[in-house]
Amino acid sequence: MALVMKLDAFLLGQLWGQTGDVGQQMLMYLLGIVPFILFFMFYNKIQMFIWLRDIEKALNKLKIMRDEARRVAIESVKEVGGLEEDPSPQVDQFLEYFFIEPTSLDPAGIVWKLDHLLDVRESKFKDHVRRMAPKASEAQLNNLENLLEVALDLNTIYRIVRHYYLFGKKTMSFYLVMQLQMILPLIMQTAEAYVGALQAFSLGQPIGDGIGALVASKLMLGAKRRPVEKDMVVGEVNIEGRTVLVTKAEGPGGNVGKPGDAVKALIEENAGRIALIIMVDAGLKLEGEKLGEVIEGVGAAIGGVGTEKYKIEEVATKYKIPVQAVIIKESIRDAISPMKKELYDSVNAVIDKIKRLIVENTKEGDTVLVAGIGNTIGIL
Repeated sequence: MALVMKLDAFLLGQLWGQTGDVGQQMLMYLLGIVPFILFFMFYNKIQMFIWLRDIEKALNKLKIMRDEARRVAIESVKEVGGLEEDPSPQVDQFLEYFFIEPTSLDPAGIVWKLDHLLDVRESKFKDHVRRMAPKASEAQLNNLENLLEVALDLNTIYRIVRHYYLFGKKTMSFYLVMQLQMILPLIMQTAEAYVGALQAFSLGQPIGDGIGALVASKLMLGAKRRPVEKDMVVGEVNIEGRTVLVTKAEGPGGNVGKPGDAVKALIEENAGRIALIIMVDAGLKLEGEKLGEVIEGVGAAIGGVGTEKYKIEEVATKYKIPVQAVIIKESIRDAISPMKKELYDSVNAVIDKIKRLIVENTKEGDTVLVAGIGNTIGIL
């Protein structure tokens, strides 16, 4: 009897031990799987928290950039403007300017409507800057206008990102916040490029976008220049027995001029004699490509909203003039930052390519038109 009781106790102990092991295993299993279940249940909220935190950090950086641009603009206006009163309210008013594009419901004539509105916008900007800086020279006015436009663009970027951040946070819209976070690196890259432009525009230094104007300036070195159309100049040189008309925006103030109007006027002045148009401009390089690399192609090489490009294509088509282009590769940041040595060193290579294109595509006695496109800040 005692032996049976001992055996029963032993078996119960073994069973209890096995049951305890199973309980511990079940407990450990639950402790391991519950976090995964909770993670998948709250994945969207966790991801939203991470994205909103990243956007908030970027937004704070954008605010610092915007405030720095405003500070530099105010100091520059005070330095060259000669205005006794504080220009801060007028600068703040400038930073809120907006531009409404013409309706595209009826596309006929939209280029000329857009061109007219751009002229009105430019005139409005210059008048505003002139009131803030009455003692500034024409070149200084152009530089201040460029500087204020940089501050305006940074303010616009900040306001738009802040809007979508606050709206996404308010509505907890997963897809809205996701899209904003995905394009955030591109937005920050653009904003940092604008910050890099502050130094150039405040000090009147040449920027990467001016490489086309620099090439044109070097081509017409020593030639007599005359004005042609608004804010554009032209000089006449001889290359390998060809008459070459070289046009660019008038410097050294920050100015891009109206290249389309200049090209049209010069072609009509020399109706039937222009054998070739060569355009020189900065071009966007792809990641992994070399800064300052020079390439050639066909077409009107000019950026912007397209009005000047339209004018060039229209007049070139009318007179059946081939249009060739020489491009100098650079990034967006390089384009609006002080000109780097690699870009400056590419000027001679561009001129050699222009001369080769002229010799290969024209004959002695022909007239060629070369247009150097870009901002002429710091470039005569």
